[in-house]
Amino acid sequence: MTANRAQSQPVRVVLTDLNSAVVEAWRAAFADTPEVEIRKGSILDAKVDAWVNPTNSRGRMDGGADAAIKRHLGAGIQLRVQRAIRDGFGGSLPVGSSVCVPSGAVEPTFLIPTPTMAESSQNVSETLNVALACAAAFQAVHQQNKRAPGSIRSVALVGMGARTGRVPARVCANLMWTGYTLFNDFVFADYDDLRSTVIAQLDDIEAAPATERVRIAPAGRGAARR
Repeated sequence: MTANRAQSQPVRVVLTDLNSAVVEAWRAAFADTPEVEIRKGSILDAKVDAWVNPTNSRGRMDGGADAAIKRHLGAGIQLRVQRAIRDGFGGSLPVGSSVCVPSGAVEPTFLIPTPTMAESSQNVSETLNVALACAAAFQAVHQQNKRAPGSIRSVALVGMGARTGRVPARVCANLMWTGYTLFNDFVFADYDDLRSTVIAQLDDIEAAPATERVRIAPAGRGAARR
């Protein structure tokens, strides 16, 4: 693991979803992180600098939160997302990667698509994709703030994979907690480094109880379960 320690610049994190089960699962998983705002509601109502939208590898915004955001921001947002995926990743964004694009709106200023699945409506309930997607989205926040310091001071996320990906609410919440703690602890050299670190430390998570959270540990140590 070649990650550096995360910088101390605070970023306000808002978790918002219309699914009551996801919201309650977040409240349990994030009970000891009161700085994270949790509420029931649409991400479209979140007044923040960036929205994170779980998507597919091609950036097709045709389902779930993706479709709602496309309707809200206009069809041009999908074109910008797909252009960024083409320019940065050859047209296919791997799970555990993300892009940050101008939203075309005043609020949010940015949209951060991060794939939880390769194809639309894919079942990812037996994968680590939620942790990878959440961590990648926060990596994109770090990268954007490195390019333009202070440009993202607040970010909103929905329940990743909990709808079209069919990930159980408690599993979704625990994996998103892993991604959030990684955001606070580390900045990675690139997305390959991020993916290899997460997979190496979480590859046995399937054997853990659904109520168990896993925090990525520093290099040379195993993942810490809580």
